[in-house]
Amino acid sequence: MRNLIAVAFVEPVAEGLEFPRDDWPLHLTLVKFDVVKAGVVKSDVVEPGQETRAEPAPGTPPAAGDPLADHIAALMADPVAAALGCRISVGGEAGFGRAGSIPVNLIEPSDELQVLHNELVRIVDQLPGRISTPAFTLEGYRPHVSHHGDKRLRQGDTFALDRIALVDMAPDGGHATRRILKLWTVGQA
Repeated sequence: MRNLIAVAFVEPVAEGLEFPRDDWPLHLTLVKFDVVKAGVVKSDVVEPGQETRAEPAPGTPPAAGDPLADHIAALMADPVAAALGCRISVGGEAGFGRAGSIPVNLIEPSDELQVLHNELVRIVDQLPGRISTPAFTLEGYRPHVSHHGDKRLRQGDTFALDRIALVDMAPDGGHATRRILKLWTVGQA
């Protein structure tokens, strides 16, 4: 299985950036998932239990060094493009995780953000694999930005979804770092 996550970064980042697992730039998780490394997807037109080889979307350039990531990024491109640039408002603080030990800022309800999340979940559901935390998807989605030391957002802040990324949670099989595989930005061709 390959561990991936789609996020919206609040801080500037670049495609290919690799960072320690405990030193993430501030971000809003969109969906975290595991996917089978073989490029196989489920199709709506085959019988349940059957699978077909993944084919890139028409017009997608040939895969470079990471065919699976390229395929997933191609599937996510349209919903991400539709959400890029929408403004998000930061809500109050809360505690997530075991005994509420992870301080976060909740994100105010946003139709654009919820649609993006729902579409990404729908795409991931078509891949061979699983969503890591299904209870926190769709109606259970609680968008938030975790604090990171002194880095945090404040209630009333706003930010644009202008850096949405597909991130590898274990690049090259190592769990010590994370790597941005694909970065979508506002104004990107």
